[in-house]
Formats: sequence, structure tokens, C-alpha cells
Amino acid sequence: MAYIKIFDTTLRDGEQSPGVALNTLEKSEIARQLARLGVDVIEAGFPIASEGDFQAVREIARTIDQESEKVIVAGLARAAKGDVERAAQALEDARNPRIHTFIATSPIHMEKKLQLAPEAVIERAVEAVTLAKRFVDDVEFSAEDAGRSDPEFLVRIFQEAIDAGATTINIPDTVGYMMPWEYGDLVATICRRVSGIEKVDVSTHCHDDLRCAVINSLAGVRNGATQVECTVNGIGERAGNASLEEIVMALSTRKDFWQHQTGINTRELYRSSRLVSGLTGMAVPPNKAVVGDNAFAHEAGIHQDGVIKAVETYEIMSAETVGRDAGVLVMGKHSGRRAFRKTLTDLGYTDLDNDGVNVLFRQFKDLCDRKRTVTVEDIRALVDAETTRVAETYVLEAVQFQSGTQMTPVATVRIKTDTGVYEEAGTGDGPVDATYRAIERITKLDMKLESYEIRSVGSGKDALGEVSIRVTSGGSTILGRGLSTDVVEASAKAYIDALNKLAAGLAKTSAPEGKVSTP
Repeated sequence: MAYIKIFDTTLRDGEQSPGVALNTLEKSEIARQLARLGVDVIEAGFPIASEGDFQAVREIARTIDQESEKVIVAGLARAAKGDVERAAQALEDARNPRIHTFIATSPIHMEKKLQLAPEAVIERAVEAVTLAKRFVDDVEFSAEDAGRSDPEFLVRIFQEAIDAGATTINIPDTVGYMMPWEYGDLVATICRRVSGIEKVDVSTHCHDDLRCAVINSLAGVRNGATQVECTVNGIGERAGNASLEEIVMALSTRKDFWQHQTGINTRELYRSSRLVSGLTGMAVPPNKAVVGDNAFAHEAGIHQDGVIKAVETYEIMSAETVGRDAGVLVMGKHSGRRAFRKTLTDLGYTDLDNDGVNVLFRQFKDLCDRKRTVTVEDIRALVDAETTRVAETYVLEAVQFQSGTQMTPVATVRIKTDTGVYEEAGTGDGPVDATYRAIERITKLDMKLESYEIRSVGSGKDALGEVSIRVTSGGSTILGRGLSTDVVEASAKAYIDALNKLAAGLAKTSAPEGKVSTP
């Protein structure tokens, strides 16, 4: 079977999703999970975009170098000298570095954005690839907006890029414009007409504006592509990118059709999805293929009857294959530490030390006092929240509130810091607003709430509530996350989490000129 490389751009294109701001700690945690997942390439960021992006790429290059011998770490660079040199600097410590350089090739981009003639675009592409080749052996060249480019021009620029030393050429449908048969034909044309194409990888990079990103990517594979660029949960610019888990499971489930394979450990797919969702604050829709809450749920009577008799009647892949547990894990307050550790191991959390397990066990016991049944989803949520926790400058000791239809909501919050324990009360439009005002009175920090999202972990009246917020302070953006059976307490924890990240210097500082256009 032919091998298809999986190029993950969650940390670069995925982070360009509106409202997403990952700090270096969070990016590193996702990168480690991507290595466990088995991706071939991690595009760690866009080093020239900001100092934060540069440092994140550098840290991930070092981290992955220590943990994996095969994973390639890539940094993005426009076809410009400063971009390429900055990417090379960020990747200095990588075991397997790749510089990914790009320039727009569609008539509208060349005329309106670049204001360059086609010949000048080719010249810049060649210069960028040639320069990148001085720093690394592995160079990828992308023709931004290839989907709306002249195929004849694409053949020319890809030929020049390969002649200059590019080892991968990427054919992005940057604005999600193409239909599957069109995109497949374009990839076939490039593979047929560019000399030496058989010696390099041909990559897809498809966006989901018309909901065709996954099928377009697969059409590219069917017509000669050997690498697919995608993101966990399909996050990315505008409507997002091709979804990694959908691409991988399409190739895996229908091996009889595709006759292709990947290096992905599919049992890590669900864990990867949950981690990315939690850290970015972007909830996974229940009906999302492979990783959505309803992906392996059956409600209709005829479906339930069929699945009871033979699971394959309505399931084309098993939940266990993608790292999910098909049933409910029954654990309660009488469960011991050994059983809890075994449960963590069964769920794939094998890299936790004794201290980490002890902390999680205490949280598990506290949760048992609040819930009748603790499920797999609850335990996953506890682990995911704990692994990204930072040093606690602020500790939430208590939150109390009163609210009702005929009264003004009021909340009292008690917080412990290095200088003592402080308690304040606040009023607001609701209990969450009142709680946040009380916290602000204690910390005296100017924080602006940009977004607030709450989702249920599992089901039932006593389900955990997971709150994700995005706040800004000065020029920094911070994502906070809180978990509790009480949504007001979860909201308070999310705000305290954001404050601790700000205190630890883990806030994400936006680039002065905003996010830079990319493939």
C-alpha cells in the first residue's frame, strides 16, 4: 500500500481560527500529543508573525527533538528573505526541520495583494526556496490560492521550485473554492506535467468554505498526492481546514478502496480532539464525524435493535478504534487508587507520574461526592484540565452566590494569594457576572471578557460543566478553562485559570499587524 504523509497544521493554520490564542505551554502540550498520534509533520507556527510564535516554534522543535526521531517540525515563511531566515533560526534545534515557504499565484492575489507580475512571483519563489535550502535539506513550496490559479502558471512555478531544491510542493485550495473533480484534475495535471515530480512529495491543503475540504483532499490523494495537510477537528481560517481524523479514518476504514496507509495511531484520535478542543475553546459539534459525541450513539429503535444483534449493522468502525469507550465506565466514591490508576492506563494516560495521579485522584474523589456516576468523559476532562494547569498565583477557595427572578444577583468570592486571603462581594446581571466582578475587586486587574462558552461533559442533570473563556488584558489574550458540576464555580475557575496564566507570563501577545495571510 502507498504511504500517505499526514502534515498537521493545527498549531499554525488551526491557531489562525478567529478567537483562538494558544500560549507556548499549550502549544507544546498539543505538539507532544501530535507526536503520540503519529503525524509525520508538525507545522509549529509562523515564526515571523510574532515573538510568541517564534518562541513556540523554537520550543516545539526542542521538545519534539527529544521525544521523537521521525517527526518533522516545520515553520512557515512567506517568500521573503526575512521570513525564511527567521524560520531557520526558530528551527535550529530541530532534529528534522522543514521550512515551508509560499507565495500567491492566482491572478487576483498577484494583482490585488502582491501587485507583482507573474514573472516576478516566480523569481521570488525561486529565491525563497534557494535561500531555505541553505539552512535545511527539507523545503516545502506552496502556491497560495492554487485553486484559482492558471494551471499553466502552476506547472511553471512548481517546476522552478523543484529545480531550485523543493522537496515537497503543495497545491492549496486556500479559499475552499474547488469541487472534488476539479481539484483532483488539477493535482493529476501537476503530477503529469511537472518534470521530476515523482522525486518529491505532492501535498494537498484544502479549506472548508464550501464543505469540500475532506473530499477535495481525498480527491487529491486519488490523483497522486502523497501528503495531506489537515488539522485536528478541522479548525482553521474561516470555515476551517480538512479534518485530520476524518481523512485518516476514511483511508483506514476504506483501505479496500484507497489502498493507502498512514502512520497514525488511530486510538489517539479522540484524545487529540479533546485536548485541542479544550485548549482552543472551540467545541466539537455533537454530530461531528469520528469524534463528535453522537458519532457512535444510536437512538432510533431499529438502529438499537440492529446494533444489539451485531454492532457492524450500523457502525462501520468501532469506537475503540479511535480511542473511545463504547460504554460507561462505572466508578464511584468507593473506588480505590489502584483501580483509578488502571482506569487512567486503560484510557491511554500512561505518562502520568505518582504526584500527578495523586492530584487527579483527589479531584476524582471530590467529583464522586457531587455525582452519582463518574464516566469516561469526566475522567478525560479532569486529566486534560490538570495537564495544562500552571502555577497558582491565585487559588479559588470559595464562591457563593444568590440569584433569582426578583433580586439582583450577588456573589462572594474568597481567593488565596502569596500575600494572604481576600474576600469580596460583587453584583451583576447574573451570578457569573457578579462572580467576575467580585474577582476583579480582589485582583484589581483590568480584564475584558471577549468570549464565554460552556458545554456539558457527558450527560445527566449532574454532568460536569466545562467553561472556556477568552479575556484580554493590555495587548495580551488569555484563554481560561474551568471544570465543575456547578457552572458558576466552573466559570470562576476559568477566570482564575486565565489570571494564573497572565501571572505566569503565558499570555498570547498579538502581532502588531494582525495575522498574516497564509495558504
